[in-house]
Amino acid sequence: MATALQVLRHLAQAPLRLLLWRGPLARLASSMALAEQVRQLFESTVHAVLPGPLLQRALSLDPDTGQLKVRDRSFQLQQNLYLVGFGKAVLGMAAAAEELLGQHLVQGVISVPKGIRAAMECAGKQEMLLKPHSRIQVFEGAEGNLPDRDALRAALAIRQLAEVLTADDLLLVLISGGGSALLPAPIPPVTLEEKQTLTKLLAARGATIQELNTIRKALSQLKGGGLAQAAYPAQVVSLILSDVVGDPVEVIASGPTVASVHNVQDCLYILNRYGLRAALPRSVKTVLAQADSDPHGPHTCGHVLNVIIGSNALALAEAQKQAEALGYRAVVLSTAIQGDVKSVAQFYGLLARVAGARLTQHGAGASVKEDEQLQELAAQLQLPDLQLKGALEAVVCARGPVCLLAGGEPTVQLEGSGRGGRNQELALRVGAELGRWPLGPVDVLFLSGGTDGQDGPTAAAGAWVRPELASQAATEGLDVAAFLAHNDSHTFFCRFQGGAHLLHTGLTGTNVMDVHFLFLWPR
Repeated sequence: MATALQVLRHLAQAPLRLLLWRGPLARLASSMALAEQVRQLFESTVHAVLPGPLLQRALSLDPDTGQLKVRDRSFQLQQNLYLVGFGKAVLGMAAAAEELLGQHLVQGVISVPKGIRAAMECAGKQEMLLKPHSRIQVFEGAEGNLPDRDALRAALAIRQLAEVLTADDLLLVLISGGGSALLPAPIPPVTLEEKQTLTKLLAARGATIQELNTIRKALSQLKGGGLAQAAYPAQVVSLILSDVVGDPVEVIASGPTVASVHNVQDCLYILNRYGLRAALPRSVKTVLAQADSDPHGPHTCGHVLNVIIGSNALALAEAQKQAEALGYRAVVLSTAIQGDVKSVAQFYGLLARVAGARLTQHGAGASVKEDEQLQELAAQLQLPDLQLKGALEAVVCARGPVCLLAGGEPTVQLEGSGRGGRNQELALRVGAELGRWPLGPVDVLFLSGGTDGQDGPTAAAGAWVRPELASQAATEGLDVAAFLAHNDSHTFFCRFQGGAHLLHTGLTGTNVMDVHFLFLWPR
């Protein structure tokens, strides 16, 4: 007898006309099947940015000559290759590099998240694991994506390896999201605890990833070009899996192989903005006072080749392709969604209203006021690549279900002490927004998920919601507003309908920020 999961997977492959049948006996099965289909689309999206295949496409080795080609540059390998890496996707990147370059690799050190090897082994992802007698030493740390003593030991081992290299050596640096937490090496007298406390305070007050990294670089031995400086005069090739909006190499993992363009005044501006300058520990004030305005200098990174091998844009391109294969009219809205999660949720809620009206009534159901509000919200979010006009035009032309795709990394200003992450909070807020307006003859589903498979300090990657969320939650005695007030989205989703709306993937071994799916089906 087929299990419930097998039935759902079978339904997820069914034609959309069957899934959208709204007969009274089919509503629950249809809803569950659509959710399963969306989950599978998310998994396909993540699969497109797995580190191994991306790295293998970026590198090519001539086994006869020992020539390693990276983009338009060639490097001669003669037992002179060293490897370091740090980030959530680096274990899989290192495994792929070892497979391709193993005979030339002399030594390596990587810093990866706590428990990732066991998670990959348990999931049967052997391609993400190093060989039994690997020359690459693995440190696990940064539990909960926070720098700790284990990550500090890894950072010091990486620095030690880099400092002994010569002009005849080549250092391959593997970088992905989460690299900042996995490469903590504060400049004395700043301690790891002091730097960690400052980072937490900034994050809790809504500092962007760019602002956090500016402070981290100023207080770090290895960030902001410090690793490149330590490795000089060796040649350095950095292969980077981007988890930052716009893919700026100086920001990803705080730019350890890119000369810093920020100075002390930039740091003081950020600290003033969030009201933290007066509360700084003396050690931080000492380091900032002693810092040169351009501590590493661009001349120190002329020996570095930085290459982006994967990004959120690549993931969304695959999602678009897969959604279209399932029968959706799929449009990528933006790869740069950022800003306060409350504003982002309002944007998605109003977008569902406006797009839904255009889909079902060819624009007649959307008021001029709602269109104007949507445009104003979009302007406030300042999304540089937003394709709102084109997306709405595509919705008008669609004759069936629509999938609007986006990616990025919104921020959450903490007001409570609950559990959750930005994806679960965004989903919960969007669910609340969807319930505020009558959406007409259209069904809506919104999903937000982290491509690394871990949303904040929880085991979920994110969550999905529908317009009925608030009313259904109320019947279970759950007050959506109360959970949001305490930033307790994970607890809400665990309790709501037995956790059925949580997105569980396990650690994926990659990290290219978050993806957001907004589905609309005309009834």
